[in-house]
Amino acid sequence: MTMDTFGRRSAALWRCTVEIAKGQRITGADRIKLGGQLSKKYLAGASIRDLAHETGRSYGFVHRMLVDSGVDLRGRGGATVKRTRPLP
Repeated sequence: MTMDTFGRRSAALWRCTVEIAKGQRITGADRIKLGGQLSKKYLAGASIRDLAHETGRSYGFVHRMLVDSGVDLRGRGGATVKRTRPLP
């Protein structure tokens, strides 16, 4: 996987084969096909934001497509605080 200078994945790796115009409704077979493509890319490591940027759709749209496709979404990530003793 190639990364740019900011550590982001190269957009060329994540091109969708379903052509969608901005603001166009996606229904039927195209929706199923796009959901499958987004699922594969997400499971391969792409973030929802990467996929939203690639498709020209919102984060919410991509999130909904992944959920509708039955994908188990990853956690938010980042550092977590582990408590060494219970709170009083």
